Amino acid sequence: MRTQPATKQNYPAAQALCLGLPAPMSAPGAQETCGFTRLFRVKLRPGIYCEPIMTNADPIELEKFSQLAHNWWDPTSEFKPLHEINPLRLGYIDSIAQLAGKTVLDVGCGGGILSESMAGAGAQVTGIDLGEKALQVAQLHLLESGKQVEYRKIPVEQLAEEKPGHYDVVTCMEMLEHVPDPQSIVRACAALVKPGGHVFFSTLNRNPKSYLFAIIGAEYVLNMLPRGTHDYAKFLKPSELAQFCRNAHLDVADVTGMSYNPFSKIYTLGRDSSVNYLIACRRS
Repeated sequence: MRTQPATKQNYPAAQALCLGLPAPMSAPGAQETCGFTRLFRVKLRPGIYCEPIMTNADPIELEKFSQLAHNWWDPTSEFKPLHEINPLRLGYIDSIAQLAGKTVLDVGCGGGILSESMAGAGAQVTGIDLGEKALQVAQLHLLESGKQVEYRKIPVEQLAEEKPGHYDVVTCMEMLEHVPDPQSIVRACAALVKPGGHVFFSTLNRNPKSYLFAIIGAEYVLNMLPRGTHDYAKFLKPSELAQFCRNAHLDVADVTGMSYNPFSKIYTLGRDSSVNYLIACRRS
């Protein structure tokens, strides 16, 4: 891999890399590839280098959630749906994986709503995310809740190289529809869990009904979510996600739908996976 001396022209990219920030695409030394930001190894000064990284994240998505991060623990804010579905998510995960005493990784933890809940269920939880502000909010909320959660800003693919087969349970909820390469996330989650361990995903199905309910209904009619929260093209059919799981040597044990009744304003789990759904897997 080529080395570039640090100059006034390529330093912005190098500085962004060393600080763990998205590199400005206008900066020499940065390249855009399939939604990823890739930087070459950059020499800052004699003997000091920044190593190349590739982050499976959309800078626009990160900025979008960064602007809302201060509201993460407000149950009346844009994150109200997350607060309302959290008991369902926690109950589903715990009923299958029995969280008490388990080591758990929460991928894309955001402000820590699910992470704290799993810690409250007796798990030893680590939450990772690439959103600096969300992680700050999550860390601050621990002072209020008294829960014990370790938070780290690190790509899941990088953590998979650092701690392969380390966790009893890995969760990745409401994240796959926000990244450029969801299959890479699935592979990393599979690598991080112990053989026989549990991996959980939740995301949005891709069909006319999910477009009508999750985007038109939730974002434009009911105003449950800020407009532009979701990109329909990034939604995943259960069959597609199941194939990603099988490719990563995960056995799909269950697919359960999550539905919202706009009249009763209640979320329920059931057989209807046409809009939101959860997948439970075990590593073979």
